[in-house]
Amino acid sequence: MTFKHTLLAIGLMTAFQAIAAQDEIRSTLHDQQSIAVTIYNGDLALVKDQRKVNLNSGLNALALRDVSAQIQAETALLRSLSGQLQTLEQNFDYDLLSPEKLLEKYIGHTVQVIRTNPATGAETIESALVLAANNGTVLKIGDRIETGIPGRIVYPDVPENLRDRPTLVTQLTTRQAGPQDVELSYLTSGLGWKADYVAELNAAEDKLDLSGWVTLSNTSGTTYRNAKLQLVAGDVHRISPSRPVPMALMRKNEMMMADAAPAMAEESLLEYHLYSLDRPTTLAENQTKQVALLSAQAVPVRKELVLRGANYYYQSNQGDLGQKLKVGVFIEFDNKESAKLGQPLPKGILRVYKKDSQGNAQFVGEDNIDHTAKNETVRLKLGDAFDVTADKKQTDFKKLPNPAKGNSQFESAYEIVLKNAKNQPVKVNVIEPIPGDWKILAQSHSSAKSSSNTASWQITIPAESSITLTYRVQVKY
Repeated sequence: MTFKHTLLAIGLMTAFQAIAAQDEIRSTLHDQQSIAVTIYNGDLALVKDQRKVNLNSGLNALALRDVSAQIQAETALLRSLSGQLQTLEQNFDYDLLSPEKLLEKYIGHTVQVIRTNPATGAETIESALVLAANNGTVLKIGDRIETGIPGRIVYPDVPENLRDRPTLVTQLTTRQAGPQDVELSYLTSGLGWKADYVAELNAAEDKLDLSGWVTLSNTSGTTYRNAKLQLVAGDVHRISPSRPVPMALMRKNEMMMADAAPAMAEESLLEYHLYSLDRPTTLAENQTKQVALLSAQAVPVRKELVLRGANYYYQSNQGDLGQKLKVGVFIEFDNKESAKLGQPLPKGILRVYKKDSQGNAQFVGEDNIDHTAKNETVRLKLGDAFDVTADKKQTDFKKLPNPAKGNSQFESAYEIVLKNAKNQPVKVNVIEPIPGDWKILAQSHSSAKSSSNTASWQITIPAESSITLTYRVQVKY
């Protein structure tokens, strides 16, 4: 290091000591001019916090209070919107003031213990050395050691590294004295969103009304008042942090339901989709709220009953394969403009209701949907049918001579009895995954080869009746 560099280092150290000794310039939410929050999937948000602060010419210690308690401090960027400043150092103080933290900070230091005589009400004061505050308090009072807190503890002061609110302390320099508009941007955890959908089937089960809601949660440790809110749908790649992120205290969430509002505006962002709320909203600390995402009426829907098999029973003798097998109930609809939708749908849970004979909406099932682009199909499993069941058994099995070295060949036959207890006919899609190189030798109903390893049958079962499907298949491995 040259003599010039040594003088510069000494000068900066002296300057930092001087700025530490002077009063901080504290900025609170009262200085906030605007705030914008962009929330991503996966517990990540971008905050842009604009404030008006009064700075001194030269070095300043700017304490920005009420930032997120889960801020990723290495992502913080402070810039001036109306002048020039240079950031020299940043410190994030997330050790918040509490009786427990205050006692921890005084380990190895002396405090005062005030005891009250329960009979006379007289108070006595003793000095005590704090020895430990982990899983209990250990004090040295005079020549004795006491555990627990024998009375009220009085502290001489609050340590500098304890704050009542999460605070980012920035040491900066500027040539311009007076008010400046500054913007602090940072990434944070503790802000999340998910999409929730509610659909109501009509009586004929061929149309549904769909409403989409965005559920927002804020456990980041601060409030975002009148924030410009944007949501990014998509899976953004992130690097796992090498150190734990400080977590805010979790308290009971408060549920708020927003009034009916227009759907959120949507646009493409790189390979993701960005949704923007058309009005400011407040995300209070430790709060959950919902805002409207979309609404669509009379969306055409298709219902399907599916009996799906397995591929394990084509190369061994199995016999009975099950009695009263469940038939799955599925619905699907197209995310197209012609189907009165046609916009990207963020992943979430879609809950389906249907009115009973008295006009009361009853819950009939739910399923997850993934991020669904425009013109794709949404398919949901609602549950299993009560009145439609199946009995399945293997009626024949034999191992055929190997067609070539290392190959095996089997022939097997199956019987599936489909039962319908409803007072109206139903159609069941029987899907059988068949492994290897296969061909159907005989069948009671026509099948379709829906994929290279799948055979399917569309079977209509009359009301309060049953239909028997039989087929024989040859499989070569």
